Amino acid sequence: MRRRDLLRALPGAAIAAILLPGEAVARRRRLLDHPEPRPGIDASGVVSAEQLRSEGIPDETIALFDGIREMPEIADGLACYCGCMLMGNRSLLTCYGEKGMARGCQICQGEARIAHRRWKEGQSLDQIRRAIDARYG
Repeated sequence: MRRRDLLRALPGAAIAAILLPGEAVARRRRLLDHPEPRPGIDASGVVSAEQLRSEGIPDETIALFDGIREMPEIADGLACYCGCMLMGNRSLLTCYGEKGMARGCQICQGEARIAHRRWKEGQSLDQIRRAIDARYG
């Protein structure tokens, strides 16, 4: 099979793994740029505490979902470094949705801890982005 045919047949995340090194790095960098928060974004897509409890999710993790619900505009402006954005997720907010990975992903959870703590301290989205980049970037 020719390389071109293989690239057409694979999903986007798989392509990143086989591109030439410079191409893969550039693609990953573009995908992990922090997105701009969508105007009027809300937390309606964040999984409810009741549903998480029914799934046996620990209270400490449920508290992270509660924190994301408090600051959806911040979470929607943050890249997630766990790799889910390479698979089509938009932002950290997406990680806390029904199909997101935050129930068990230590990176999604760690970013939420940093973001929520700093948001409560009154830091701006840019300051929070820098803190997350320093830890995970």
